[in-house]
Amino acid sequence: MNREPSGSRNSGNPAAIAGLARSLGLTHAVLYGLGITIGAGIYVLVGLAAGRAGVHAPLAFLMAALIMGFSAATFAELGTRLPVAASEAAYVEAAFRRKRVALAVGLLSVVTSAISAATIAVGAAGYVSVFLPLPKPVLVTGIILLLGAIATRATLQAVSIAGVMTVIEVAGLAIIIAAGLWMLDLGTPIQVMASGLADAAVWPGVASAALLAVFAFIGFEHLVNVSEEMKDQRRTLPRALFITLGLTGVIYALVVLIAVAAVPPAELAGSSAPLALVFQRLTGWPLGLMSAIAVAATLNGILVNMIIIARVLYGLADRGQLPKGLAQVHPETRAPVMATLLAVVAILMLALAVPLAGLADLASIGTLLIFVLVNVALIVIKWREERPPPDIFRCPFWVPVAGVVTSSALLVVDIARRVWALPA
Repeated sequence: MNREPSGSRNSGNPAAIAGLARSLGLTHAVLYGLGITIGAGIYVLVGLAAGRAGVHAPLAFLMAALIMGFSAATFAELGTRLPVAASEAAYVEAAFRRKRVALAVGLLSVVTSAISAATIAVGAAGYVSVFLPLPKPVLVTGIILLLGAIATRATLQAVSIAGVMTVIEVAGLAIIIAAGLWMLDLGTPIQVMASGLADAAVWPGVASAALLAVFAFIGFEHLVNVSEEMKDQRRTLPRALFITLGLTGVIYALVVLIAVAAVPPAELAGSSAPLALVFQRLTGWPLGLMSAIAVAATLNGILVNMIIIARVLYGLADRGQLPKGLAQVHPETRAPVMATLLAVVAILMLALAVPLAGLADLASIGTLLIFVLVNVALIVIKWREERPPPDIFRCPFWVPVAGVVTSSALLVVDIARRVWALPA
């Protein structure tokens, strides 16, 4: 079970034989995880979540964090068993020994990441428009092309740029948290949420918002797709996964609570730059300051998604499941340039064609489907093997089972909402 899937490091392609550079340590991995997770959701979707769940929106993020926690442990174990690019596809292939199923999962991961990046690009345009009042399609196109140029650089360079933007975006959220804790009485919204727990009418909206909140947590699992570029995968990957998810959960819980306490949920839902509005309402400082921080956050989310898509396409091609051209890496930067260019085109097409809320729901559904399949893969692997390989991270058998149950339950709730027109 420790063997790398057949087809990896295919012959006849010197760039592919050279492979990806192993240059990422724990600090870069955590910054990368925080960048793709925090930048991917909270700056864009807090308003939509408040519109669905009202003052109960923080409960949706707590629900999503619990669901993510089970799958984080699953990814940690599978990532130390198979530290390769296109990781989800490799896990499914190892469990079910079906290349076509593995390819389908890999492509689902690509599509989901492309939708995620497109979602963030649309949200980023809302913040950039504070400074450049240009048509949204023009802003979206310019943003995606600029970040595509950065993503074609060496992995360490691209991730370092993403790391700088991560520090900026976390600093912006820290300002909101500090101002909220200093200026607001958070006891009232907490009491309202607590009193609503027994009201059955509250939970459909919370569950619907939780699906959006899942999108806000998307990213930590993509650390497995750069595990091949980590210096010490078996130590770095599990630590990076849990540190990323833990820090993100704490930050989200505080930010969303402060947001619904500072600004009425209906007003948040109607804002194209919701956290900038919260920042202005709390501090009285110009809207442009928080918008500038949010620009860095959202650009960061697009950049790291581009990196992930390129690595998944590279991994699938490297194993012979996609055209070999996508497995070519630049001789100097050792970055998968052709795969990155394909990612840029896909993101641009989606961003210009689908509304923001629809993109976020599609990304969340795709992510939950991947989580179900990956958790099932670990269950099958654990059930089949007589003796686990040494020197890997191991989680109890019930953890992937809980991951399947919770991810599936949220999918069922979303289907029920759509079929019976429950509150959105």
